[in-house]
Amino acid sequence: MPVSPGNSRLIFASPRNFAVWIDRFVSRWMFHINQNLIIDSDLYLLHVEEKKVLEADPMNWQKLVFVPTKSDANVVAFRKWLKKYSGGQINWGNNDQSLPPSPPREQLLDRYWSHVVNCSSCNAAYKSLNALEVALQVFSVAAVAIVAATKQGMIRNTLAVAAILCFVGSKWLSHFIYKNFRYHDYNHAFR
Repeated sequence: MPVSPGNSRLIFASPRNFAVWIDRFVSRWMFHINQNLIIDSDLYLLHVEEKKVLEADPMNWQKLVFVPTKSDANVVAFRKWLKKYSGGQINWGNNDQSLPPSPPREQLLDRYWSHVVNCSSCNAAYKSLNALEVALQVFSVAAVAIVAATKQGMIRNTLAVAAILCFVGSKWLSHFIYKNFRYHDYNHAFR
């Protein structure tokens, strides 16, 4: 739903909104990660398309964009309603109908400031996963120090393997956090 030139608010109903019992089994932030992939996949394209529609005649928007699927029915219905009641454009209450410049792709797809800061479940998961990453790194360093001080072969080998696994786990977790809570680029050419 457009809220100002260049800005929209996403409103959708999900079965999860009504089936709160699912939260006992799967955390809400896990669903948000998948939903963000879908939302982010179109975010940059929407900015480009919005400029194309505004530069051309908004009354003939269907000649500029291709909306072939059933999932696009709401967009088509909104555009028809807009054409019928508002002449194809939204009156923002001022004379300047121009769009602000599109932010850089990195800023547009920045999940932390667009979602994680405002979502309590994602914010809590972000903080918890960062704490786990630090704990894995601390344990890895501590295990290496203990390995250096220990002379027994079995304990030493076990701690060395644990240190390596914790270090690799912290690196993987760092990548996971960045990709899912910070910035996830979406290239349509590879999808």
